[in-house]
Amino acid sequence: MESVWTRLESLLPHVQKPARYIGCEDGSQHPVHGSGKVSWLLTYPDTYEVGLPNQGLQILYEILNERPDAVAERSYAPWSDLEALMRSEGLPLFSVDNHLAATDFDLIAFNLSAELVYTNVLNCVDLAGIAVRSANRNDSDPLIAIGGHCTFNPEPLADFVDLVVLGDGEEVVGEITEVVAEWKRNGKGPGTREGVLRTLASVPGVYVPSLYEVSYDGPAIVEVSPKYSDVPERVEKRTIADLGDWPYPKSQLVPLTEVVHDRLNVEVFRGCTRGCRFCQAGMITRPVRERPAEQVKSMITNGLRRTGYDEVSLTSLSTADFSGIDQVIRDTVSEPGCDQVSVALPSLRVDAFTVGIAAQIQRARRTGLTFAPEAGSWRLRQVINKLISEDDLFEAVESAYSQGWRRVKLYFLTGLPTETDPDTLGIADLAQRCAEIGRAHNRSASVTVSVGGFVPKSNTPFQWFGQNTSAELGRKIGMLRDATRRNRAVQLKWHDPKATLIEGIASRGDRRIGAAIEYVWRHGGVFQEWSEHFNHDLWLEAMAACGLDIDWYVHRHRTEQEILPWDHLSAGLHKDFLWQDWRDALDQVGLEDCRWTPCYDCGACTGYGIEHVVASATPPAGGSQGTGVRQAPEPLIPATLQVRAAAAVPST
Repeated sequence: MESVWTRLESLLPHVQKPARYIGCEDGSQHPVHGSGKVSWLLTYPDTYEVGLPNQGLQILYEILNERPDAVAERSYAPWSDLEALMRSEGLPLFSVDNHLAATDFDLIAFNLSAELVYTNVLNCVDLAGIAVRSANRNDSDPLIAIGGHCTFNPEPLADFVDLVVLGDGEEVVGEITEVVAEWKRNGKGPGTREGVLRTLASVPGVYVPSLYEVSYDGPAIVEVSPKYSDVPERVEKRTIADLGDWPYPKSQLVPLTEVVHDRLNVEVFRGCTRGCRFCQAGMITRPVRERPAEQVKSMITNGLRRTGYDEVSLTSLSTADFSGIDQVIRDTVSEPGCDQVSVALPSLRVDAFTVGIAAQIQRARRTGLTFAPEAGSWRLRQVINKLISEDDLFEAVESAYSQGWRRVKLYFLTGLPTETDPDTLGIADLAQRCAEIGRAHNRSASVTVSVGGFVPKSNTPFQWFGQNTSAELGRKIGMLRDATRRNRAVQLKWHDPKATLIEGIASRGDRRIGAAIEYVWRHGGVFQEWSEHFNHDLWLEAMAACGLDIDWYVHRHRTEQEILPWDHLSAGLHKDFLWQDWRDALDQVGLEDCRWTPCYDCGACTGYGIEHVVASATPPAGGSQGTGVRQAPEPLIPATLQVRAAAAVPST
């Protein structure tokens, strides 16, 4: 293995932000490669400043480098200025740790958290000097792997990747390492690539797209079937039982240059049972697994001491739901030397945010608070199962402003199922009422309203819903602009409806969408998640050139009998549960948090022998759900698998 650093160094004076490419961060590893070790290049298909804070990549980076049979390095998508120089000089994609060429690694593994990075994946593979289509690779090429939330529908990338990891990666990367190590010991001889892929397909949580055939009848999928009898018909996700067994990252990377979310990040729990029907993350990460509160405090204390950060973000899908949140915040701001530490809670349920939490956070430096009501009316919040009342919202905002905050951000979706114009205008009404509450405490108080276009995702109750058109989303944004224009205390921001359309193509697409992704990439469409590079017209051109109907993929409603592109992959949720929840949504019926009710038999706990791990069996105060809430049926699983206190050890 030979470092490309000398060749790279001569190019850095000619690019923006050369610090993106040099590595050497506090917390970075110094992997020593060897013939007996499997080498991983963990790649984030976006710029360094976006990818470096990603916790998933950092966790796997540490876990793999702790193994005696593996090494892991990192790579990020080079910005367009360096890419042009790399191509002209013949410099391949490289790691930022030892600056080795990507082809020196056994696996190149991409973390996918957003669909618009798909063309970047192809670009990185091509920059590495590897064929973008898996069918054209040879035995000496690295295996191309993907993981992350987007891989619960990996079909648009099926022709470009060798293997897909579904669910939690902490355990499965070790099992993949062992399979690849055996392949290397046997010499990786001619014709052995398919053999190792067939072996990998037997690892729980690993999906190998090339080992499955898809049959169509016109635009519809008729069947997805394995090519061989030893390949599973259905691939189940991986779920780690006890988050406390994985206290990573232990040495968070501290960048040398500015990055997004530049602060200490500590994951307090994984999973969510609130049951928001639009939220893919909440569905696919079930069940809830809380990290022990003492471990959270230890990770905060040690992390702040080691990194020098003065801000810590407690991450999860709904951080205020963490059963030990009050004590953790109190202990953090009371720690000697931490009186000026800022505590950020990036995911807040308004019905779980209390004056007590606000009072604890305000003892340190205040940052902005973001609440996500998601919909502008109680009726629509019942549809999406975001069961928070206007009083819940106003009480949370009152708590924040009364403790000295001057700025609150509210996040909403538009284009939700059954949404009407009064629902949309309700967003403006809520924002203006929150601004009034703020102005009662401080004349400079303000509210920022962020509105995103709704994109239905796989493995959610809304996976059957036909997405709003770009024109309709634009009309609704226009209504909100008119309704908030004269209120200086309310600032409106929104996501580009054209980008929402393209996200919709990829989020529920099948394998045929891969041709459009490749077309866009070959015509220069990279960094499509960046507004200055996004090319809506190129995507429309690609769909037309490939004979693909946008309306069929994006805007039509699906039927119960339709075979969906991801039906052979399991996020742990029964399809009939999701369908019933979709019908409940149309009937405006809410569903209570299953941590505090009998089991709904969604499949997340029963299928894996893992239960919700929470620290208290008492439901949180507040959050009245009113009428129209469907009660859980009688338990459909043994009592031993019911929700229980976190003091117990998860069953396996």
